[in-house]
Amino acid sequence: MSQVTCDLTISIDGFAAGPNQSLTEPLGEGGELMHRWQFEEPESNAAEREGILAAGAYIMGRNMFAGPGPGAWAEEWRGWWGEEPPYHAPVFVLTHHRREPLEMQGGTTFNFVTDGIESALAQAREAAGSKDVAVAGGAQTVRQFLSAGLIDELRLHIAPILLGAGERLLDGVANLTLEPTEVSGTSLVTHVRYRVIR
Repeated sequence: MSQVTCDLTISIDGFAAGPNQSLTEPLGEGGELMHRWQFEEPESNAAEREGILAAGAYIMGRNMFAGPGPGAWAEEWRGWWGEEPPYHAPVFVLTHHRREPLEMQGGTTFNFVTDGIESALAQAREAAGSKDVAVAGGAQTVRQFLSAGLIDELRLHIAPILLGAGERLLDGVANLTLEPTEVSGTSLVTHVRYRVIR
């Protein structure tokens, strides 16, 4: 049976994004440094990189698609991901702003969901078929899914940097019990897989 997974890179002090997120710095100040492991050590982290993109459908928050701020984005805005996003599968974007599906090159289609996380998950499960559904981020979206008990496996990629401020992953999440099932890493990251105990 398929699972709901989540891969997220965080700083060692628990932030998924640095302070002062903006259109020019979507991961906040220093946030890009957390992801060095994906680009500077691709071979050493190949299994984790492949795992991030193995799902049959994805769910993300509106900021991960469109950038910080609660307002509607410009209709011509096509997201952070370029014309061929890495997902190559349906992506369900949580938002308060209706928008027609946005088809991109390589098989990624952004679908905009205005009626909550349960609806997004139901649509993603249907689209994924027998494959897993991945909650891609950001931190606020992951917190909602963890708080609702809707994630089966949490895969944290912990970068050995301190951000000191920003968007902390687990703030406000209560009654969460995690069982580590695998730990690995390199000089730029420690990968920890957790099974979520219900």
